[in-house]
Amino acid sequence: MLDVGVGSGISARLFQSVGCRILGVDPDERMADFARQSGIEVEVAKFEDWDPAGRSFDAVIAGQAWHWVDPVAGAAKAAEVLRPAGRLAVFWNAFLFPPDVAAAFATVYHRVLPDSPLFWGETSGVTAYSPFFTKTTDGMREADGFDEPEQWQFDWERRYTRDEWLELAPTAGGFSQLPPEQMEELLKGVGDAIDAVGGSFTMGYAAVVVTAARRGPTGASR
Repeated sequence: MLDVGVGSGISARLFQSVGCRILGVDPDERMADFARQSGIEVEVAKFEDWDPAGRSFDAVIAGQAWHWVDPVAGAAKAAEVLRPAGRLAVFWNAFLFPPDVAAAFATVYHRVLPDSPLFWGETSGVTAYSPFFTKTTDGMREADGFDEPEQWQFDWERRYTRDEWLELAPTAGGFSQLPPEQMEELLKGVGDAIDAVGGSFTMGYAAVVVTAARRGPTGASR
């Protein structure tokens, strides 16, 4: 398997654990070094510019990363390196807060970051990710090497305590640009909101996969 945007290797490690042989591609040398610590082979390049050197794969995957790839050029590159009937499968985890938590978090965000477009709880769930799904599907069709794309969805949930969420929240991309004083104020407000609903909450997730099989020489996949 080829893991595009392998990042820290979180997806690659899961596939390795069930016996897959993984090669990662990532444009960031630091992330590549991190993933290599898990025994994952990683090559540093933008996927669109990456040289496969004649290698082919049974599957190309991308976890929470394909929106950084040109949807047409990326699909065309995947078609180039996939064996006939191989599968391109890119996926995202969409989250959906419980309504009371969403409202409480939105209040905190509006107060602390009034000019920010990032208000967790207002732009969450599968709907928030739908532009990615549409662009990915259109890219697979335009690349013209695949059967008709499909969209799969797997729903799951996880319960977070206050401390667990406050540890996780700053790892989100939007937080990394905040000045320390805003970060502290935001996390205090979020922590107070979780305390107000009993100290924990259950997050709903939907893992959504946009996928298509590589057409074979006769134009049909197996």
